[in-house]
Amino acid sequence: MAISDQSDDSQTETPLLLDTVDGAVDFKGRPVLRAYSGGWRAAAFIIVVEVAERFAYCGIYSNLINYLTGPLGQSTVTAAENVNIWSGTASLFPLLGAFVADSFLGRYRTIMLATFIYILALGLLTLSAMLPFSNVDCQFANSSPCSELQVILFFFSLYLVALAQGGHKPCVQAFGADQFDREHPEERKARSSFFNWWYFTFSAGLLVTIAILNYIQDNIGWVFGFGIPCIAMVIALVVFSCGTSNYRFIIQGDAKSPFLRIGMVFVVALRNWQTTPSAIASEEEARGIIPHQGSEQFRFLNKALVAPDGFRKDGKVCDVYEVEEAKAVLRLFPIWATCLIYAVVFAQFPTFFTKQGVTLDRKIWPGFLVPAASLQCFISLSVVIFIPIYDRIVVPIARAIARESSGISMLQRIGTGMFFSIISMVVAAFVEMKRLKRARDYGLIDMPDVTIPMSIWWLIPQYVLFGISDGFTMVGLQEFFYDQIPDELRSVGLALYLSIFGVGSFLSSFVVSCIEKVTGGGGQYSWFANNLNRAHLDYFYALLAALSMVELAAFLFFSKSYIYKRVNL
Repeated sequence: MAISDQSDDSQTETPLLLDTVDGAVDFKGRPVLRAYSGGWRAAAFIIVVEVAERFAYCGIYSNLINYLTGPLGQSTVTAAENVNIWSGTASLFPLLGAFVADSFLGRYRTIMLATFIYILALGLLTLSAMLPFSNVDCQFANSSPCSELQVILFFFSLYLVALAQGGHKPCVQAFGADQFDREHPEERKARSSFFNWWYFTFSAGLLVTIAILNYIQDNIGWVFGFGIPCIAMVIALVVFSCGTSNYRFIIQGDAKSPFLRIGMVFVVALRNWQTTPSAIASEEEARGIIPHQGSEQFRFLNKALVAPDGFRKDGKVCDVYEVEEAKAVLRLFPIWATCLIYAVVFAQFPTFFTKQGVTLDRKIWPGFLVPAASLQCFISLSVVIFIPIYDRIVVPIARAIARESSGISMLQRIGTGMFFSIISMVVAAFVEMKRLKRARDYGLIDMPDVTIPMSIWWLIPQYVLFGISDGFTMVGLQEFFYDQIPDELRSVGLALYLSIFGVGSFLSSFVVSCIEKVTGGGGQYSWFANNLNRAHLDYFYALLAALSMVELAAFLFFSKSYIYKRVNL
C-alpha cells in the first residue's frame, strides 16, 4: 500500500518537474524546465544588474549640473541645456539598442556588450576628472579654467555612457520580464508584480546613489564620484554572468524581421490606397476574418490584405497577423505623444530643482551641508514606500473590484501619475514664490552667493509628490509598452517608453531656450538668470503645470478609445 502511494505521488509530481516552457530555451539551446529556470530566481540576477546600472547612470545624471556649473564653469542655462541634451540623447539611444537586440544580437548579448562599453566609458570619465586644470580659460566655461583635452574627454565619455545605456536599458527590463511565462496564470500575475518590484529595487538603489554618491562628489571629489560607479558596473557584469544558467532565452522565429513585416504593411497599404471598401470586405470574408473591435480601428491598413488588381500575388499582400501587428504599434503613438509634457516635467528635478536647493539653507549641523542633489532621494524614498503599499494593498483590492490581474488598468495608472505631477509643479511654483519673497525681504536679491534664510526642507513636498507620480506613471509606462507591443518587439517597446523621456528632455531644452530669448537672454528679466534671486522659476513651473493639465485632458481622450492588444497576438 505504501509503495502504491509513493508511486502515485511520483506520478503527480513528475509532470510538474518536467514541465517545459513553450518558446524558450536555456543558454545552450535546450528546452527549459519551468521548475528550474526563469521566474524570480533568474529575475533576481537581472534586477541586481539594473540597480548597478542605475547607480552608475543616475550617479552622473543627478549631479551633472553642479559639475558643469562648478569645475567646468558653465552658466546655469547652458548647463541645464547640456544636461537635457545629454539626457535626451541617452533616452533615444535605446531605440538603436532595441533594434540591434531584436534583429541581430538578442537581449543577452546586447546587455553584455553594453556593460563592457559602460565600464570603458566610466573609466574614461574618471580619467577626465583626474586630469589637472590648465591656466587657459576653457572655451566651454565662464569662470573655471580647464584644459581643452579634459573637456573633450569628458563629453566623449559622457556620450559613450549614453550609448552604453542605450544598449542596456531596453534589454535588461525586457529580458527580466521574459523570465515569466505570460501563458502561465501564476507567472503572468508574477510578471505584473515584477514591474512594481523592479521599480522598487531600482528606487532603493537610487537612495544609496543620491544620498551617498552625491555627497562624495561634492565633498571628497569627482574622481571618486565617477570611479565608484565604474567599480559597480564591473561587479554587475560578474553577477549577470553568474545567472546565465538560470535564464530563459526566448526563441526567435525564422520569419522575416518584425521591422520588415510591419513596415511592409504600411508600404502595401499606401500602394493600395485606391482599393475600395467592398474589395477589402470581400478579402476579409474570403480569409474568414471575424470582425472585432480591433479590426475596425485603422481600417486603412486592411488595404494591405488586398493586391491592387484584386488577386493575390506573392509578396504583394500581407496576412492578417502582420496587419494586426502594425495596428498594435500604431495604437501606441497617441499614448506616446500625450506623455511628452510629463517627460518635460521629469527633466526639472536634476536641473532647476537642484539649483534651487543650492541657494537655500542646507545646514543640518555645524560643518555638514546637505548636497542639493541629495534631495532627489526623496523621490526614490517615496517610490520605495509607495510600491509595497500599492502592490500588497491597492492591487488586491482593485483586483477584487475590477477582476483584472493588474488591478487598475495600465492607462489608468499612467493618468493617475500625471495628475500627481501637476500637483507637484503647482507646489513647486508656490515654494519658489516663497523663496523669492524671502530673498526680497532680507535684501538678498543681488547677493546670489549668500544663503537665503529658508530651509532646504521646503523643497521636500515637490520631490515627494513627484515620487508618488513616478510610482504610478513610470511603472505603468514600462508595463504598457512591454505588454502592448508585438511579442518579438518587446525591447523596442521599452525603447519607445524611454524615448518619451529623450524627446521630453529635448523639448525641455527647446522650451528653456525659447523662454530665455523671449525674457531677456540672461538679463534681469530672464526667467533663468544666473542669479536665481532675480529669475522666475515660479513662472516656469506654473507654465509646466498648465501644459500638463492640457496633456492630461488629451491623454484621457485617447485612453478612452484605446483598444488593448488581444492576448493571442
